[in-house]
Amino acid sequence: MTPRRVLTVAGSDSGGGAGIQADLKAMLATGVHGMSVITAITAQNSIGVQGAWELPADQVRAQFRSVVDDIGVDAVKTGMLASAAMVRVVAELLRSLPENTPVIVDPVSVSKHGDALLAADAMEALREEIVPLATVLTPNLTELGPVAGMEINGLDDRELAAKRLLEAGATWVLVKGGHDAGDTSVDVLHGDGFREEFSAPRADNRHTHGTGCTLASSIASYVAQGQSVPEAVASAKQYISGAVHAGFPLGAGIGPVDHAWRWRGL
Repeated sequence: MTPRRVLTVAGSDSGGGAGIQADLKAMLATGVHGMSVITAITAQNSIGVQGAWELPADQVRAQFRSVVDDIGVDAVKTGMLASAAMVRVVAELLRSLPENTPVIVDPVSVSKHGDALLAADAMEALREEIVPLATVLTPNLTELGPVAGMEINGLDDRELAAKRLLEAGATWVLVKGGHDAGDTSVDVLHGDGFREEFSAPRADNRHTHGTGCTLASSIASYVAQGQSVPEAVASAKQYISGAVHAGFPLGAGIGPVDHAWRWRGL
């Protein structure tokens, strides 16, 4: 039987921990056939991002049409979009998808090491062009304020930001709490008249490179396989929690989560 098909539109991480590489590993581990449209190439390792180069718009369009027009997709996940111009190109492509194709948007703005992956003027374009197309938007606490266009100073602001993003057109907003302190990692899913918390014990492990990419990709995988969004978030939360717990050292800096933790029996 042919597995469900999930397309990632994102940047390449040469170190293999995040970006396209993490997306495809997560998709394989969660049971779907992963495909890719590369928007940018980075020189990246466990220490940081040493360089980034955006691909020409025509190359991005050609990759997308090549996959979608022949193979087709059951869900799409977006990650690093780099610039306002690239945001608009990807938005144009997403609008050409068959109606009701789920789109999971990870509004990537900085790397795990604090390196910028989105131009300053691109967040407004993301809010205007991509957020209205999002079936699920997955901001972390660093990304939440900028993508909502407001400052976040407390829990009430997080709720308001999620509400603003729903009003901007996102169907669901998952506010990730991985950057919070405490022994528990709590992500909050917001929808129309819906709010649910998904929690897991926080792993005592600094090797967490690729967490956001992996979570968004696994949500896309589970949605593509027919789970509702709350079900998919619950399944993805379980998967990413295990991957973070099993994250391993690689190089001199922050290592990646372990996408194959289930296969290793960890």
